[in-house]
Amino acid sequence: MDRTSFALDFAPILPLTLLGALAVLCLLALVPAVLRRARGAWWRALAFALILGALAGPRLVEETREIRPDIALVLVDRTDSTVAATGHAAAIEAARRGLEARLGRLRDLEVRVAEVPEGGNQGTRAFAAMERALAEIPAARLAGVFLFSDGQVHDAPPHWAPGGEVPLHLLLPGRPAQVDRRIRLVEAPSFGIVGRTVEMRLIVEDLGLARQEGVARLTIRRDGAAPVTESVPVGREHVIALPVERAGPSVIEVVAETRPGEVSDTNNRVVLNLNGVRDRLRVLLVSGEPHAGERTWRRLLKSDPGVDLVHFTILRPPEKDDLTPLNELALIAFPVRELFQVKLRDFDLIVFDRFANRGILPPTYLRNIADYVRQGGALLLSVGPEYAGAVSLANTPLGSVLPARPLSPQQAILERAYRPRVTPQGTRHPVTEGLPGANAEGREASWGRWYRTIRTEPRAGTAVMEGADGAPLLLLDRVGQGRVALMLSDHIWLWSRQHDGGGPQAELLRRIAHWLMREPELEEEDLSARIEEGRLRATRRSLDASPPPEAVVTAPDGTTSRHAFRMEAGRAVLDIPAEAQGLWQVSDGRRSAYAAAVPANPPEFDDLRADAGRLETLVAASGGSARHIGDGSLLPEVRRVGTGRDAHGANWAGLRQRGDHTVTGIAAVPLLPPWLALLLLGGVALVAWRREAR
Repeated sequence: MDRTSFALDFAPILPLTLLGALAVLCLLALVPAVLRRARGAWWRALAFALILGALAGPRLVEETREIRPDIALVLVDRTDSTVAATGHAAAIEAARRGLEARLGRLRDLEVRVAEVPEGGNQGTRAFAAMERALAEIPAARLAGVFLFSDGQVHDAPPHWAPGGEVPLHLLLPGRPAQVDRRIRLVEAPSFGIVGRTVEMRLIVEDLGLARQEGVARLTIRRDGAAPVTESVPVGREHVIALPVERAGPSVIEVVAETRPGEVSDTNNRVVLNLNGVRDRLRVLLVSGEPHAGERTWRRLLKSDPGVDLVHFTILRPPEKDDLTPLNELALIAFPVRELFQVKLRDFDLIVFDRFANRGILPPTYLRNIADYVRQGGALLLSVGPEYAGAVSLANTPLGSVLPARPLSPQQAILERAYRPRVTPQGTRHPVTEGLPGANAEGREASWGRWYRTIRTEPRAGTAVMEGADGAPLLLLDRVGQGRVALMLSDHIWLWSRQHDGGGPQAELLRRIAHWLMREPELEEEDLSARIEEGRLRATRRSLDASPPPEAVVTAPDGTTSRHAFRMEAGRAVLDIPAEAQGLWQVSDGRRSAYAAAVPANPPEFDDLRADAGRLETLVAASGGSARHIGDGSLLPEVRRVGTGRDAHGANWAGLRQRGDHTVTGIAAVPLLPPWLALLLLGGVALVAWRREAR
C-alpha cells in the first residue's frame, strides 16, 4: 500500500557552524536597539530572521511510501503433553482458528503460523521453534507473538527480547487450578541378580494441590501376571520389592488409581524393563579318565569370567587298587558325598566327560543327580566307548533322564571318518543355528573330520547334529524342569587342535552350556517382543517348520487385535505400530511375550497441567499476558497499540504498530526561494526605515 506524507526539511546554504555564528552576530546587533526601545527594533529582528531563514533553505518535502504490513507470529504447541491432556489439543486448535480469523480482520497485518514439533527426548522446545520462525521475519515488522501451549516448555531462556517491545502472549488451554496425579520414579533398577530382590522407589504426587495428603492405590503387574495392589501415601517415597525370579527381561507395570478431576491419567503409569542376570555360575566338571580332549572342557569353562569351575578327574579308579598305603598316595580323595548330596543343588551345571560307572558313584547319588535335573538342574554328557559298555551311565538310575540308550557294544561304536552335520531341526535350533562352516543350502560342512560316533537308540529330545551314517551326534532334551545335553562322540577336541581345518568348537560348546543354563537368547521355542520408535516388533522362534499361527496383540487399554506373522531370515516376525504407552502383550496361542511402551519424551509427561509458571517471568518482561482460553472460546480481543503503550488488558491483547516502510519517491518545494526572500527582505527593510525615521 502506498501513502503520501509531508514534512518540513532544511537545506542550509552555509555550514551550520557559520550559520550559528551569524545568528549570534544578529542577536548581538539587536540587543542595543531592544535596550533603547528603538521603534524599528522588532522590524530589524524580522529582517535578520528572513536573512537567516533564507540561508537555512527551508523546504516542504513530500514522500511517497510503500507501507509494509506488520507481522504477528502464531506459534502452536503440538507436543505430546498437549495431546495427552484431555481436551487440550482440541481447545488449542479451536482457539487457533478463532485467533487467525480475528487477526485477519486487522488492517496492515500479516499472520505467520508455525508449530512446535515433538522434540524427541528433550521436552518441549518452544523457543527453538520460535527462533526458527523469527529468522524469516524482519525484526522491524514483528508486532507480537501468540503462543498456544500448556506452558510445559523446557527450553525457556533466562531472557527473551526480540527488540521493539514485542509482546509475548501465552494462551493456555483449559481453566486455572488444574490437578494432575503422577508417579515419579526415584530409583528404578534396570537389572538384578537371579534369586535376589531389587527395590524400586517411587513417589505418587498430586500436582496443583497446596498439600499432598491421602493415599493412592497402586496396581503392580509383572509380565501380565495377576496384579498386586498396594495403598501408598501421596507425596511420600514408597519402596516396592521386586524378586528376580529368572534370567532375561521382565516387564514391570505400576499404575496409580486415577484422581477425580485430574487433567489426565497418562502419567499415572510407569513401565520398566528389569533384566535378570545370573550371578557367577557354578559348574561341576567330572572327567572319568585322562584323555586327549579333557582340557577342551576345562579351557572352555575357565575362559568364561562368569563361571566358577570345580573340576575333578578320576585318575585312580577302584579296580586299580594296588594296596599302596593311603599316606603314600599323592591323590585327593573324591568328595562324593559333599558334591552329590550336600552341595549338589549349588551347581548350575554338571558335566560328565567320558565318565564310567565303576562304583565311584553309588546308585543313591546317581538318583540324586536325576532328581536334580528334573527339578531344574542342567546335565551335559560327553561320551566315548565307555557309554556302550557295562559301566555306561545309561545303565544306572541316571539313565532315566538321558535322551538315548546305546546299542549293543558290537553295534554302538562306529569308527569311521565323517564331518559332523547340522540336522534340519538343528538349522532352526539356536544352539546350532548359523554355526560358521555348517552345511547349508545343500552344501557340505567345511569343518574338520571326526572319527568316532556312539550309536544309540534315541528316546526323547531333539537331534541337532548327526554323525556317521546319519546317527544322532548331539541330542538336546528337556526333562521335567531341567535340561540334558548328550554329545555322542569324544572327538570334538580335534577341532580345537585345528585338525583337518578345525571347527567352531568353542562356540558350539558355549552355546550348549548356555542353553542348558537357560539363557533366554538360546530358547528354541520362544516368543519375544520389544518396542522401538513407536512400533511393536515380535519375533517367534520354533523348531516347527509349519506356518505360524496368528498373533493376538493386546494393547495397554485392553483392546485386542489379530495379525499375521511374516517370515524373515527363518523367523516369524510381526511389526505393527504401537503408540499407546503401557504394557503390550503378544500371544501365539502357546506363549506370551510382553513389551513396555515408555514415553519417547519423558519430560513431556512430568506435568500435564496447563500452567504458566515456567514462562511467567518471560511473558511479563515482554509486556505480554498469560491467560486460559477454556475450550477455545475465551479468546481475548486483539488491538493495535503504539510504542510505549500497554500491550494487554483485562480482556484484550495488543500488537505493536511498527510502521515499517520503504520510500519510493521524494518531492521538495522551497518555502523561501531567493526571489521571495529578497522581496520580503526589501519590504521589511523599508518598513523598518520608515518606522525609525519618524
